[in-house]
Amino acid sequence: MLWYFKTLGKGKVVEFILLAIFLLFFFGPLLNLLLLAFSGEWQYPDALPKSWSLEWWSFVLADESIVRSVWLSFLIAAIVTMISLIICIPAAYAFARISFPLRRFFLFSFLLTNAFPKMGLYVAIAVLFYQYNLMNTFIGIILIHLINTLMLMTWIPSAAFENVHRSQEESARDAGASPLKVFWYITLPMAKPGIIVASVFTFLSSLDEAQGTLLVGIPDYKTMPVIMYSIIADYPSTAGAVFSVILTLPTIILLFAARKFVGADSFANGMRLK
Repeated sequence: MLWYFKTLGKGKVVEFILLAIFLLFFFGPLLNLLLLAFSGEWQYPDALPKSWSLEWWSFVLADESIVRSVWLSFLIAAIVTMISLIICIPAAYAFARISFPLRRFFLFSFLLTNAFPKMGLYVAIAVLFYQYNLMNTFIGIILIHLINTLMLMTWIPSAAFENVHRSQEESARDAGASPLKVFWYITLPMAKPGIIVASVFTFLSSLDEAQGTLLVGIPDYKTMPVIMYSIIADYPSTAGAVFSVILTLPTIILLFAARKFVGADSFANGMRLK
């Protein structure tokens, strides 16, 4: 192995070391989480667990309240993604294709929901929810989740629509296609990668939302991230690790499923204010 490094220049060796540090920093906590989730006995300073066990997996999967929180989280994330698609895709198309006064300002304003400390924003929203009896309701939780996803579901599809060449739409119009058919058969398929990327990030963002759900949904609605707080506080770290793995699995599966569309270019294009 040493001979290989000798053939490399000093610059390449430094790059390799920096890459190794980055990979260790990035994947180290995930690997530690995975080991902890399946560990039976693991004490400092041991590098690896002395024994392996599925005890806390049985505990987590046998608890009805935890299983119910898993289903509730997926249900909310699916509904939020669907509603976001219905609301934001027409808005994204309008931002991409229609010039109107203050267009850039309105597009930029979607960042505001992420510009303030989330808890302060949620408290202000909770005051309104109290007035309209939306506290501790399923609709209230959906609305809180939608606030977090507006930026992703508007910016990324808007950039995708921008990248569809108008000449292709005009050719279809010249051939006699109606505006609706042009959108459905030309524009929408070509913007599909950006829409899929936005949908994946919206689903994952909703799945991971905890603060707003904790404030609005307690005591009747407890999603995975919310119930994880009590598990970390009341049980050993192994139980928290098991729950974290369950919470992380959908993210990994979705990213692998959408790896054809999810890339740095797709996300960067969506974050570009045109």
